[in-house]
Amino acid sequence: MLEHRSSHARSRYRVGAIWMLVAAGAVAPVQAQSQAWSGVVALGSQLVDRGVAITPPGPILQGAGTWSLPDGWSVGASASAQLRTPRRIVETLAQVARSWTLSGDWQMQSNLLYYHYPRHGQARTYGRMELGVGWIYRDVLTFNVSAAHMNDYGGQRPRGAADLGLRWPLARQLAVTASAGVAQELIPPRGSDYDRRNHYYYGHLGLTWNEGPWRVDLAHIMSNRDKLGFQPDVSPWVATVSWAF
Repeated sequence: MLEHRSSHARSRYRVGAIWMLVAAGAVAPVQAQSQAWSGVVALGSQLVDRGVAITPPGPILQGAGTWSLPDGWSVGASASAQLRTPRRIVETLAQVARSWTLSGDWQMQSNLLYYHYPRHGQARTYGRMELGVGWIYRDVLTFNVSAAHMNDYGGQRPRGAADLGLRWPLARQLAVTASAGVAQELIPPRGSDYDRRNHYYYGHLGLTWNEGPWRVDLAHIMSNRDKLGFQPDVSPWVATVSWAF
């Protein structure tokens, strides 16, 4: 999902990207909640979530909207569509979130997300409910933890994840972004040592440029995850261009 008008880099890093200017998770922070409605559209080079490729490399069109209340509650939804043949919706997401200002430097956000993937798609087994909590320091540093319940796979055992993100401003609307995280496998790769190693590490290093409602992200993706046989490769470089309104 896309992060609406948020200038901090979510270590969740989704794209068209990776960060979906999410999804993940992707509601406006407290200071943006004076606006009742916000949205974003983006064009990315691949949909990637925590080091896992949801789509093959190729153009991905994404759109998201959020309705925010003055007390910190918000609801949002997003959709991602693959523009290459066959053209189709590859992911939809709904979210309810609550944000708090803890101090002049710190914010906190909790969210409940529902991920849905088409039944005909290769990512259909990733459908899940996810509960997350995150802390933001001065719009520069983020820390997020989450637990996911798979809708159609893996019984009742929740999957956990934690990640740390950094956004360091440079000159002329540029910033360096980086993230590192660890997540339990949503689906165990076949033939792996899953019983002994049921988690993997992921992260990114990149640049972001902001000018008014426009944002451009370029990131190098890193992951030590064993991919499933049916799953596409993660492109080492992922780019996203987005426009917020």
